Amino acid sequence: MTVKETIDTANAAVIEKITSAQPFLIDVVRAGDVIAPLNAGKVLLHAGPPITFDQMTGPMQGSCVGAALFEGWADNEADARRILATEVTYMPCHSVQAVGPMGGITSAGMAVFVVEERNHGNHAYCTMNEGIGKVLRFGAYDSEVVERLHWMADELGPAIARAVKTIDGGLALMPLIARAITMGDEFHQRNIAASALLFTKLAPLIAAQDIPAANKKRILTFLGDTDQFFLNVMMASGKAIMDAARTIEEGSIVTAMTRNGRNFGIRVAGCGDRWFEAPVNTPQGLFFTGFTQDDANPDIGDSAITEAYGVGGMAMIAAPGVTRFVGAGGFGDALATSNEMLEIVDGHNPGLPIPTWNFQGACVGIDVRKVVATGITPVINTGIAHKVAGKGQVGAGTVRPPLACFEQALEALAEKYGVSVDD
Repeated sequence: MTVKETIDTANAAVIEKITSAQPFLIDVVRAGDVIAPLNAGKVLLHAGPPITFDQMTGPMQGSCVGAALFEGWADNEADARRILATEVTYMPCHSVQAVGPMGGITSAGMAVFVVEERNHGNHAYCTMNEGIGKVLRFGAYDSEVVERLHWMADELGPAIARAVKTIDGGLALMPLIARAITMGDEFHQRNIAASALLFTKLAPLIAAQDIPAANKKRILTFLGDTDQFFLNVMMASGKAIMDAARTIEEGSIVTAMTRNGRNFGIRVAGCGDRWFEAPVNTPQGLFFTGFTQDDANPDIGDSAITEAYGVGGMAMIAAPGVTRFVGAGGFGDALATSNEMLEIVDGHNPGLPIPTWNFQGACVGIDVRKVVATGITPVINTGIAHKVAGKGQVGAGTVRPPLACFEQALEALAEKYGVSVDD
């Protein structure tokens, strides 16, 4: 076979793994129970490729402060920052089968979803969505944030875990995802339908539990009010699916996209665990009252695993209402975005038909060869954090990865397969 045929064959195998994947929500546990490195002293996971505390932007450092207070490493911000700068080990979430939203900061005591990709048997982990307002993922760290994290670990997580364990084999997520995309979700900025569908599965099972009525009311109210709750389930699902797919270890399909506020990083099936990095861009979009583009933090978070899977900004046409929310126009712009994304992928995912796209499946298989050949980079839907720690979310928008990541990956593939990048 020619090199092109070899890569095309590998890509087809990767895409088959993606489109046939069967993620199941099987548990909610404390992160340290399933991610062993978190138990080796003071260790924090973060979003994006590797980074040190001094290199982190304001909101990621703020998230670290919140985690240090949550874990009891310090009881004030000053001591927390001293410890974070000198005593803490930092690891990318992606290095331990995890993903984290925005700052991505995850510590041993935090509650995480456990999603299993049933065909391959691998697991992936993600913290639970905290709702809106003052939240750790956007860099807030006051007592309200810390109290909520303890409540999620002590009450919310165990209640969901008990509910899921009453379902034989766990909760199958693909039927729910496939249904939600027909209801207008793209699974990054819009998860209203998926969160509601998840609530209908969990609520009766939680209501039947023998726990105090006040606790039960708080849990059910939180789940009912948190429109983005499913995002973190989707992130863990995307991670589990893409990790299973990249066991092929050949080809040019992107298996992860992520950002740490400093660099954007991608992984490619044929290059294993290697990161290809370039400086991140800053999201452009709409801002909450009182904030402007000048307040925006550079791009951040592991949530672009949704776009790597083929949804989020890649599936903008599934949720045209999102284009207004992120400042990207209207229905015609949503259609144009998804049509443009078709130019850099290897096909459609038949398991995710989109009614507003004449029931074509969502995009699948971002191919670095096509990205470099066309100069088109993926569109990512994202929340926008204030660049100053503690101020939280200030808007929502879109961002694109730097082309240099894909160029580096293509050069690495050319070296691996013994060809010139000009061939």
